[in-house]
Amino acid sequence: MRSSDSRKDNAVEQEKTFKYKLDFYYQSALIYLVTLILYGGIRGSLVEKKFEYVLSDPLMYMIIFFVIMSFIALAMNALRARRLIIGERSIAFANRWHERRIDAGEIEWMHVGRELRVQTGGRFQVIVFKLKNRRRLFRIRVGRYERDRELVHEMHRIAAMVPAKKRARWHRKRITDR
Repeated sequence: MRSSDSRKDNAVEQEKTFKYKLDFYYQSALIYLVTLILYGGIRGSLVEKKFEYVLSDPLMYMIIFFVIMSFIALAMNALRARRLIIGERSIAFANRWHERRIDAGEIEWMHVGRELRVQTGGRFQVIVFKLKNRRRLFRIRVGRYERDRELVHEMHRIAAMVPAKKRARWHRKRITDR
């Protein structure tokens, strides 16, 4: 009985979990809230001399709308609790209610590289892979997850188990293909 428990512990230890960053949502909600306070304070005290006139301003309603929507987006993403779980031979996309596990044998090809046009979290790194039975690609932007260097290292380990993306003969090497 002890040996089976230790095997379960080893299986759990082999999986590494990377949580989805909520920094962008926190920052946008805070920026909109500060904008609301500053606009309301300046408009109410300096221009109109009375605070009651501020609530009849249509721009104030627009800013309030953005504040409410940013806090709703933050709450929804925090409630969802997205994470990426990298196992010994699998990748799992998980949230609070659902988990989708992809085995390395199901992956047709995988590319760990850079994306020139999109910078996420200060990183240009992107992981793209295609499943054998699915037409669309999976794209993981590394900058959206915590511990991005460790995530890239783990994805390189899994990419070594699957074939690389085949390049066309006429395709010249670009800056993103390093």
